[in-house]
Formats: sequence, structure tokens, C-alpha cells
Amino acid sequence: MEEPTSPTLAFHRLHESGCIVLPNPWDVGSARLLAQLGFPALATTSSGFAWTRGRPDNHLALEEALAHFREIAEAVPVPVNGDFEGGFAVQPEAVAANVRRATATGVAGLSIEDATGQPDDPLFGFALAVERVHAARHAIDQSGTRVLLTARTEGFIVGRPDLDETLRRLVAYAEAGADCLYAPGLRAREDIAAVVTEVAPKPVNVLVGSDFTTVDELAALGVRRISVGGALARAAWTAAWQAAREIVDRGTFAQLGRAIPFAEVNGWFGRQ
Repeated sequence: MEEPTSPTLAFHRLHESGCIVLPNPWDVGSARLLAQLGFPALATTSSGFAWTRGRPDNHLALEEALAHFREIAEAVPVPVNGDFEGGFAVQPEAVAANVRRATATGVAGLSIEDATGQPDDPLFGFALAVERVHAARHAIDQSGTRVLLTARTEGFIVGRPDLDETLRRLVAYAEAGADCLYAPGLRAREDIAAVVTEVAPKPVNVLVGSDFTTVDELAALGVRRISVGGALARAAWTAAWQAAREIVDRGTFAQLGRAIPFAEVNGWFGRQ
């Protein structure tokens, strides 16, 4: 088995204390910019990446995701967590096979979620969901890479905002071997605090996609990791959309006049 990589070891250490922010780049350029800004680690975003291909979230193939992980991990000197959606499979053995392939891309972490993508039945059954996490854990252990495993339960973003069920799942995922726990969509301080307490001492990731909290507030609740999902990509698309709409609707270019100068943007990518 191969020795754990330096980025993987560094990623584990970042989860041991304090609170880190993992911004989510959507391509190599955004990844390099965020690394230059001093973030200690990055996390890919399935939605942000899908939009670069002109597709909605969860509409990319396994091979595309693996290639994206490799490209981002090779482009920056900091650890990268890979958004592996639902593992691109349903059954645990297939999840394990795909996770083994993902550990070979150079990412330092992987996240596996329990959403089915089916509106009428949006979460995998409890037993199956736990077994999927266990299978991912076993695959990582077999790889010898020590890639950090984050287990996500998606109830709050797929129309099943049940805190008790969220806690039940996260505790079970922790017992199944997840290193970090994550329930995107939580916003209430008491809900976030409950998750931190229930899965302690394992670290918790909180998704921040709008202006409802601060790093200091989440750190005070015991949150170890913050990510922004597709929010940075949405911010970039918002700026482009607003500038283009102005041109179409008014025939004016005021939004372009407020853009960062060419030389400055170009300079970001001359410092590799």
C-alpha cells in the first residue's frame, strides 16, 4: 500500500482543532486564485463544475468527476477535498469501487452523500445509507492513502428537514467510519450546535451559501470546517449575467467598467 501523501496528512491535521474555511473552486483558474489568497485547503463543487460544462448539478459522469479531481489536485499546492456526490453508484460495493478510483486522483478528502436524486424518495434508506459510508471507509482503508472521508446527509436540502433524522444519520455515519460529518442546509444556531454535540469529537462541516452567519460565530459553536458549495461560482455567474443583461437590455457597459483591470487578473496567473 502506498504511503499517505503530504496533502492528505496536512488535511487531517487541519481538522484537529480550530475552524477552517474551504472555499469551492469550479475550475483550475478559480482554484489557483483561491490558493493564492491563502486558504489552507480547497473543496471542489459538483454544481460549480457542472455549470462550466453547461449542465445542471448531478448531471456529470464518473469519468468527468475523476478527471476534474485530478486536474484541481495537480493545480494547487494545498489539500483538495473532492465532492463525490453519491459516489456515482447506489449499491455499497459499487460505491467502494468508485471511491478506490477517486483516492488515486490526488485528492486529500472525499465526500459521499445520501441523496438519491429522486424527488419522491430523496434519501437512501437508513440501512443502505450507512452501508454505503462503511463501504467508502473500507475502500479508503484498502487504498492506504488515508483520504479523509466526509459523510453528508442531505435532508435539509431535499425537502426532508428533520433534525432528529439528520442527527441519527450523522451519528451512524460517524460510527461507520466517516472522519467528518456534514448536513448541508442547516442554518439555525441550535441545529448546528446539536450536530456538533452529537458527533463529537469528530469534526463538522457547515455549508454557508448566503449571509446568515460568520466564521467566528460558527467557530464558537464548535464547527471545524466551513465550505461554500457552489456559492462562489454563483457569484461569478451573477456578475457575468448582470453585465450581459445590461448590454442586451440597455446597450450600455457600466458593469464592465467596474470589473477588475485586465492586468491585475492576468497577473494572478503569472505567479505560478
